[in-house]
Amino acid sequence: MSVSQTTPLDPLRAVMVKLRDPETGCPWDVEQTFATIAPYTIEEAYEVADACERDDMAALKDELGDLLLQVVFHSRIAEEAGLFAFDDVAAGVADKLIRRHPHVFGDAPRDTGHAQWEVIKAAERAKSDDQSALAGVALALPALMRAEKLQKRASRVGFDWPDASGPRAKVIEELAEVEAAIDQDAREDEIGDLLFAVVNLARHMKIDPEIALRRANGKFERRFRQVEHLAEQPLAGQPIEALDALWNRAKAAETKAA
Repeated sequence: MSVSQTTPLDPLRAVMVKLRDPETGCPWDVEQTFATIAPYTIEEAYEVADACERDDMAALKDELGDLLLQVVFHSRIAEEAGLFAFDDVAAGVADKLIRRHPHVFGDAPRDTGHAQWEVIKAAERAKSDDQSALAGVALALPALMRAEKLQKRASRVGFDWPDASGPRAKVIEELAEVEAAIDQDAREDEIGDLLFAVVNLARHMKIDPEIALRRANGKFERRFRQVEHLAEQPLAGQPIEALDALWNRAKAAETKAA
């Protein structure tokens, strides 16, 4: 590519340079840091996932653009600090993909793909100062997702139940401990243990707990909106028996329509 040619990314990067200009840029954009932008990055990733779940391709295109903006934003802040630039980010991930796919870019058999990926990742982690089996599980992950990743890492070194009966018994045990907790702090601890145990049970049943909870959230929202539609008066102030009856009607209508 000659120096006169441009890529579709160049206008976006130029816009970010202008926004971050200390003299003529946007004051809000100029004052941002890695830490202040990180929550927006996480939010945009979830909006991408939401568009995928709704199978909304127009929204997905927009949300991918917003997520790409976050990468450009972080990269620009880093470039201003003399740390790295966007090109370094892109080159780094391309090199990583090639390194972790010897069954595509090298001589390894194609049917060893996932196994090769895990071996190479383990070798890369071995070079880290943190030699724990749990090293590299990001603190900023949603708690449900992080619980599953921590459990998977522990399972790799044999720290795991052999089947789902162990996690199932643990869920029952943790529920009893929630009920026996004597104060709010203890209840919070025990609820956390219960949630962790439920994630473990889901993992042993080959169910992604994040997806399962998202589906449950969607189900609750649909049925609650139907309850609101069915109600002939405001929900607030109605007895629980009436609300439960409306819920059962909403549930039955959904089941019938399925």
